[in-house]
Amino acid sequence: MSTPKQYCLRLNLKDDIALIHEYEEYHKPGNVWPEVIDSIRASGILDMQIYRSGFELIMVMTVSGSFSFEDKALRDSLNPMVVNWERLMDKFQLKDEGTDVKWQEVSSIFRLSEHESNNEE
Repeated sequence: MSTPKQYCLRLNLKDDIALIHEYEEYHKPGNVWPEVIDSIRASGILDMQIYRSGFELIMVMTVSGSFSFEDKALRDSLNPMVVNWERLMDKFQLKDEGTDVKWQEVSSIFRLSEHESNNEE
């Protein structure tokens, strides 16, 4: 069994507080379409959390060793419900300038587990 891996991604929402509240409503338990949840799980995502600060979203994903962004994108493109969900989310989310990319991977610069402790017990 491979060790789970984590990814962190960021995205900006449109500067409209009413849209942000609507976006959050779509993401409350029971409001995300079941086909979208099933697609997320089937792609090898073990856990996903989204946090908001102002207009910025941060997504933290824990994934299995078999997960790949390319495979997820291909699966999503073949799933009409996921395609429709992503089109709906376009109403709220900004794409990076000059691209069709919404979620951008964030680089890790610190991981506590990679540092030795100087405390002796």
